[in-house]
Amino acid sequence: MMDSYQDKPTEMKPSQQGKVREVYDIGDQIIMVATDRISAFDVILKNEVKGKGIILTRMSEFWFNLTADIIPNHMISIDVDDMPDYFKQDRYKGRCMKCRKLTMLPVECIVRGYITGTGWKSYQKDGTVCGIRLPDGLVESDKLPEPIYTPTTKADIGLHDEHMTYQDTVDLLEKLYPGKGEGYASRIKEATLELYKRCADYALDKGIIIADTKFEFGLDENGEVVLADEMLTPDSSRFWPKEGYEPGHSQPSYDKQYVRDWLTDHKDSNDSLPDDVIERTIEKYEEAFLLLTGKALS
Repeated sequence: MMDSYQDKPTEMKPSQQGKVREVYDIGDQIIMVATDRISAFDVILKNEVKGKGIILTRMSEFWFNLTADIIPNHMISIDVDDMPDYFKQDRYKGRCMKCRKLTMLPVECIVRGYITGTGWKSYQKDGTVCGIRLPDGLVESDKLPEPIYTPTTKADIGLHDEHMTYQDTVDLLEKLYPGKGEGYASRIKEATLELYKRCADYALDKGIIIADTKFEFGLDENGEVVLADEMLTPDSSRFWPKEGYEPGHSQPSYDKQYVRDWLTDHKDSNDSLPDDVIERTIEKYEEAFLLLTGKALS
C-alpha cells in the first residue's frame, strides 16, 4: 500500500494540522510529524524552537514503550527506514512517527498530581480545582493527597479548552457511541490515572517531578481504547526538578512554562520570542530528555 505514496515526487499535504503536529494520511496508517512550532496560551508563536520536534517524538516513543503493558498505543515506528520515501527528506528527519489510524475521542484527559497554575488560582478562590473539593491548607505547588482527573474539551486552534466533569465526558461519549459512553469514559479515566502514577514514580526516581500532564485516546477498528497523540512531553506536561522542590511558591521547570512566564512578563511581545528565550527553552527540553531516558540526543 505504501508504494504509491513512496513514488510520489509531489508535495504531500497534511490531512490534519494542530498547533505543533501535522498528520499525513497514508492509507490505513498515518504519519505524525512533530514540528518545531511552539504554542502558549492557545496561540502559535511566530518563532520556532529548533530541534523541539525531534525531542517530542523521541520522548513520546520512550513513554509509549514504557507503558505499553498498561494500555495499547498508536505508535508503530519512528525508524526512518519504516517511513514512506517522502518522509526521508532532511526536514522530516527524526520528527516522524508512523501510527495506527484511530477515531479520536473528543476529550483532553488531564491529570494533576500537584496544585499549580490555573488549579492553584481556583483553589485560592473556593478550595476546589475543576469542581473537585480539596483539603484545606494547601499551598502553591503542594503534592495532592491523590492525583485528580480534570478532563477538558478539545478546542480548535485559537480557542480555549473548557473544563468538563466526569459525567460530562460520559454524556458526550454516550451521544457519540450509544450504550458505550460510560464504558469509554471510565476506561480513559482509569488509564489516565494509571499512566500518570506509573510515569510520575519513574520520573521522580530520575530527578523530575511530573506536576501534571494530559493524555489523548482514540478507538481502533474494533472499538478498543488506544493511547494516542503525544505522551508526557515538555509541551504537554509540567516537569519540575526534584532537587530544590519546595512547596509555597512556583517551581523552576523543564517545560514550556518558561515561555509562558516570559510572555506574561512581556505583554508587548507580539507573540514573538527573543533568541535567548528560544535557546534556554530547547536547553530545558534537552535536559529533561537526558534525565528521563538516560540518553543524549544523537
